[in-house]
Amino acid sequence: MMINGWVRAVCLLGAIVLAGGSVRTSVSHAEPFPRRTPVVEAVQQVGPAVVNIFTEEAPPQVKNPFRDFFGNGLLDPFFRQFNSQGSQRRSLGSGVLIHPDGYILTNEHVIAKAVRIQVTLIDNREFDAKLIGADLKSDLAVIKIDSDQPLPYVKMGRSHDLMIGETVIAIGNPFGLKHTVTSGIISALDRTIHAGEREIYNDFIQVDASINPGNSGGPLLNINGELIGINTAIFQDAQGIGFAIPIDTARRIVEDLIEFGEVFRGWIGVAVQDLTPMLARQFAMEHTRGALVTQVFENSPASRVGLKPGDVLTAIDGHELLDKADFKRKLTSYTVGDSMEVTYRRAGRDARLRLDVVRIPDSAALQFAKEGLGIEVRGITPDLRQRFRLATSQGVVIVSVRRNSETYQIGIRPGDVIRQVNQVVVTDQASFNEALIEARKHSSVLLLVQRGQSGYYVTLNLELP
Repeated sequence: MMINGWVRAVCLLGAIVLAGGSVRTSVSHAEPFPRRTPVVEAVQQVGPAVVNIFTEEAPPQVKNPFRDFFGNGLLDPFFRQFNSQGSQRRSLGSGVLIHPDGYILTNEHVIAKAVRIQVTLIDNREFDAKLIGADLKSDLAVIKIDSDQPLPYVKMGRSHDLMIGETVIAIGNPFGLKHTVTSGIISALDRTIHAGEREIYNDFIQVDASINPGNSGGPLLNINGELIGINTAIFQDAQGIGFAIPIDTARRIVEDLIEFGEVFRGWIGVAVQDLTPMLARQFAMEHTRGALVTQVFENSPASRVGLKPGDVLTAIDGHELLDKADFKRKLTSYTVGDSMEVTYRRAGRDARLRLDVVRIPDSAALQFAKEGLGIEVRGITPDLRQRFRLATSQGVVIVSVRRNSETYQIGIRPGDVIRQVNQVVVTDQASFNEALIEARKHSSVLLLVQRGQSGYYVTLNLELP
């Protein structure tokens, strides 16, 4: 009986194998592995909203070598004609349509110095674009195209809840290769990147998806096809490292650029300094992380909620503060009208408060000059003109210079007159205040200083609270 049963089993197995049997038949009727993955769906959904950006830059000016010899620039028309025949440089970049009216978000460095901006869609439609606004500090810009036909666009997602290891998709035009798709994961969050000597960008998303020159300005998407960042190529020689600006940061910048053409960065009204080990002990801190409040401006958001000198700011909206520079970097991502939750330590106890971010009042400029440049200035009056024997009544006169400041070290002294801040001519106290508030957007400032009958330019690092 046992032998016959074994023989029957072997015969049945052989019959199944020879006939291609029911085992193979069941496999062949199983559902195939789905090819239309979430990545494919996201790319098909968002791809048409990604654009290729071409920019033309003005050719460099050719100096007239005979100007000094002839004294009157007699041959300038010839050199202008010769210069205009030179070919203009073209650069490639990416962008993403974020509104049906044709607004396109991209990087500032993609359209910098452009005299003409052209945009190509995936269906080969071409448009001339106009610049709506650009912001150097965030490396973001908004351009616009006009079309009689509907335009594809992608809605902004959110980036505050991103997860390390989350799948992401990048679309752009690296090296001019139109609509190239790469994918990977989020490698890290809140990266601070140094690009050049003085350019610092904070809160970047780091991804392992390939982001190369030409990808700049293109979208970073999550697996649902939502816009979570703007790709930025910074380390061109890096392998497997890319960076993107979080969309939560970009959204605030974009709103200002579309409405005003520029970004009104916020101010909360505090001056801070780094914590040393000795200061940390004095203020009951176990470490030197954080920013120590040294001054609270009158009638500022910080004064209204009760912040005081001696408070140690330890976090903004849950993001730990490392030092003074980190505080300033994080503050630049907030615009007028935002609010923030500040965590601080006072007398050994942690507390939180929420305050509004406001536009800097012109009245704060004098304090900025004192804190950031180490100088006190006054509008020129007859008494001051006589006291310092000034040769002009235009501008503002420096009445004191802090001895340990960079301004003092380069030789500026009381009695010198500031006639210009960057490209703004200073005629009185009001114009100086306005110009210095505007200069706060940059990390350095160019001053035209008059001493006696002579004028000279100086460039100073800018440390404004």
